[in-house]
Amino acid sequence: MTTTFPPKVYEIVKNIPKGKVATYAQVAQLAGSPGAARAVGTAMKNNPNMSLIPCHRVVGSDGQMHGYSAGDGVSSKLELLRSEGVIIVGDRVDLSKSGWKP
Repeated sequence: MTTTFPPKVYEIVKNIPKGKVATYAQVAQLAGSPGAARAVGTAMKNNPNMSLIPCHRVVGSDGQMHGYSAGDGVSSKLELLRSEGVIIVGDRVDLSKSGWKP
């Protein structure tokens, strides 16, 4: 991962509105690095400002939670997403209803 990639990712993630989510792959594509979904995950893990960069709004391409470094982990991520109005069925985001379309 280059040093220019995380700032691009953070700028994109800042724009995901409340009540919506993006996938790691979608963020990688928007950052100009298709196929860099894991690098997006690393950037989210190293998020320097969780109040400004809503990393909890980034999920797997199947709507699944793939980790969260704050609070109680994935359960905290799910709780945050639900509180923002994201539609969750079981333990997955319903991407057809809550997926972000920039």
